[in-house]
Amino acid sequence: MSRFDYFIVFAEMRTGSNFLEANLNAFDGVHCLGELFNPHFIGYPNKTEMLDFSQEQRDADPMKLVRAVKQHDGLAGFRCFHDHDARVIDKALADPRCAKIVLTRNPLESYVSWKIAQETGQWKLTNVTRRKDAQATFDAAEFDAHVEALQAFQLRLMRGLQVSGQTAFYLAYEDLRDLDVMNGLAAWLGIEARLEALDSSLKPQNPAPIIDKVANPDAMEKALAGVDRFNLTRTPNFEPRRGAATPSYVGAAQTPLLFLPMRGAPEDEVIDWMAALDGVDRDALAAKMSQKDLRKWKRQHQGHRSFTVIRHPVARAHAAFCRRILPAGEGSYLQIRDTLRRVFKVSIPKSGPDADWSRAAHRKAFVEFTDFLRANLAGQTAIRVDATWCSQSQALQGFGDFVPPDHVFREAEWRTEALALARSLGAGEAELPPAAAPDTPYALDEIYDDEIEEILRKIYQRDYMMFGWGSWKDE
Repeated sequence: MSRFDYFIVFAEMRTGSNFLEANLNAFDGVHCLGELFNPHFIGYPNKTEMLDFSQEQRDADPMKLVRAVKQHDGLAGFRCFHDHDARVIDKALADPRCAKIVLTRNPLESYVSWKIAQETGQWKLTNVTRRKDAQATFDAAEFDAHVEALQAFQLRLMRGLQVSGQTAFYLAYEDLRDLDVMNGLAAWLGIEARLEALDSSLKPQNPAPIIDKVANPDAMEKALAGVDRFNLTRTPNFEPRRGAATPSYVGAAQTPLLFLPMRGAPEDEVIDWMAALDGVDRDALAAKMSQKDLRKWKRQHQGHRSFTVIRHPVARAHAAFCRRILPAGEGSYLQIRDTLRRVFKVSIPKSGPDADWSRAAHRKAFVEFTDFLRANLAGQTAIRVDATWCSQSQALQGFGDFVPPDHVFREAEWRTEALALARSLGAGEAELPPAAAPDTPYALDEIYDDEIEEILRKIYQRDYMMFGWGSWKDE
């Protein structure tokens, strides 16, 4: 029994997919059917139907056409690009009976080739005497978008294969003229036939060096000099993905306003203000909702808007320390604080701070706590990355899996910004709550200095970058 029911060539324009298709079709019993799910045509630009399906029929139910591909004589498949029917891509990625062939090419080569083809109108070359010459004009912004689309698609394919426990057959553009590799692909597909020679009908269209194919090579070199090829400036992220945290969301009683609390940032004062908006008690707010409950709340509150409030990383880390780690009473993480004392040597009193707890001791213990934070967020501890001190950018990403917030307010601005938002929704006036009370037993400004700022900047460098935070004293 064959390993596969059908195959897909995942590629992009100007990566050599036409040449690969020609060689696949040269194998006895193999049928590559073009760009079967291209949104602008079916199979090939001059076709009106494929496998007895019109383009309209295909779009109405693409999986019917996939089933027809499976039932085709021999082993059939098609080419698929990043902008082709997403319904088909998603189904195919999850299907181990679909063979995935991933074809890639140097993105600069494919971009320049694409630009030249646009200039000449020549997308295939079968006769060298009819070759049309042109030079591409390099556009830095356009090239960046090109690379971003390619990378995003490759990451999508990789994740789809990883989560389903599959692998693909990977080909580079340069592999396409290697007969042994093509026959290796046939073996992987479970095809007994082998080629003695590669297809010779298609010719390379632009065999010159890239520098000679571009009209503005100086501009291209300048733009590419700024490309961070090895991701030298990328902020590593070893935090676990966070869920949407729907039960933490709070919906107003009447005003179509939804609050997505960021743990470790202002919460209680925001919720109190939302209750005051509609003149109700906090108990009247929609809270602890399931995703089903939230959908119902949305349907009942047409025109709803959502928001969250973020806090400066230094202030948030100190608040987490003062509320969850330093005290030994209600609200503290007793098991975690015990581990921090024993394993991480954070010098906090076993029974919590007393009257003799000094500012110097407080600062020292907080700095020791940041050593734990650094290791915890880097995935180097067995302790959970708690929502109270996880990266806020990671939490926002989790929100976005279900309800991306319409507005992200900073702590220093949320009162005026949220009030303006509520007014736009027709809410009545509500007295703004006072600013959050300072942390105890010592406020942040009593221990803060440039050293603490630098420590937290290194730990939360992703948040500093994503939200543009300056130093805490300047916010």
